[in-house]
Amino acid sequence: MSHLVLRTKLRLRNSAKALGDAAVGALTIGMLRTTRFFDPVKTANRFGRALRFIGPRLREDRIGRENLMAAFPEKSPEEIEKILTGVWDNLGRIGAEFAHLDHIWDYDINSPEKSRVEIPKRTHELFAQLKNDGKPALIFASHLGNWELPALAAVAHGLDAAILFRRPNSQSADRAIERIRTVKMGTLIPAGREAPLKLAEALQKGQHVAMLVDQYLTNGVEVTFFGRKTRANPMLARLLRQVDCPIHGTRIIRLPGNRFRAELSEEVMPVRDAAGQIDIQGTMQAVTSVVEGWVREYPDQWLWLHRRWR
Repeated sequence: MSHLVLRTKLRLRNSAKALGDAAVGALTIGMLRTTRFFDPVKTANRFGRALRFIGPRLREDRIGRENLMAAFPEKSPEEIEKILTGVWDNLGRIGAEFAHLDHIWDYDINSPEKSRVEIPKRTHELFAQLKNDGKPALIFASHLGNWELPALAAVAHGLDAAILFRRPNSQSADRAIERIRTVKMGTLIPAGREAPLKLAEALQKGQHVAMLVDQYLTNGVEVTFFGRKTRANPMLARLLRQVDCPIHGTRIIRLPGNRFRAELSEEVMPVRDAAGQIDIQGTMQAVTSVVEGWVREYPDQWLWLHRRWR
């Protein structure tokens, strides 16, 4: 009898999970399809306002506040709240902009002043260098500004890019999101056990491999971020051990008037040990320090809502 009860409970739980995934997937698909019918700028403004209202009522708001207070002990409570409001606004805008990802990259090299995306001259030069040097490269980004757009920037500049991404838990939502992501975003490689091998193969083929590097990883290497110890995913540095190539950082900063600025950093030099081999921890610290500099410049555009320190 106990085995029968256990099997029944297991079937019910699996059925409930499948129904839940289907519901989330249907909701995601419906929301993405509906959002695409509306003007992307007006929708981004509305989503930003909505998250500024809803966000402070969620538990993540407390996490964000605690993170900000620890990172910026010199800031007043009013300054912290202003930054946190910006964080929610940015997150809402990203949600609206994602539905228009296949046509949001608005840059005309002949009329840059009329384009929605602003690109400094040096960034153009660096992208051209990466495209024409005949080498693969590692490109890192963070959850800053609109973190979906760097992949579009790479492809727009003619880079053969392979992008590491994390799938949503819902399979149906994943299919809907992946259909949007596949437009002008290069080769998509899902995170998982096979990801390091596939990324290494992409580098060996001469592709430019891009990934987000600013989330906590339990089994990661220890780095310092805003003066506090945390753990970073060492994948980028481990790939560099296999394929020696340049490292650059990229960010898409949100500007007033629903515009963006795309920037590619100068080459970030890896740290090597006495034998000349890549120092995994030292290299990830170098990358983390670049990200910290970005966040200090635009604290209201970084995702403070997850537990970066534990």
